Amino acid sequence: MDAVVSDAGNVDLRSLPPSGWDFSCDFEVDYGSKEHATIVYAALAVDKELQPDKVKRQVSISDGKLQVHFEAVEARFLRASFSAFVDLMVLATKIIEEFGQNNKNSEQI
Repeated sequence: MDAVVSDAGNVDLRSLPPSGWDFSCDFEVDYGSKEHATIVYAALAVDKELQPDKVKRQVSISDGKLQVHFEAVEARFLRASFSAFVDLMVLATKIIEEFGQNNKNSEQI
């Protein structure tokens, strides 16, 4: 089962014709488990793009991997959105590493 979050609805942004969204970025993070990928996905899904008229973001989960696609009208909007997203993704990942089910530190809480 794939989960999809998109600021453009359930439209695959890559299938749309170019319309001023000239800057894009795709990346994938393999969490090794669907559970961890879903936790990170849920943590990031609540934050929508602040300028949806300038940046579009699509996030999905497949086989324990978080897949992300960005499109922006300018490189600076892409950089800012990507940077903020990755900062939050790293934080969510560190929380899983620190307090996850398989970590002995989680028993201390």
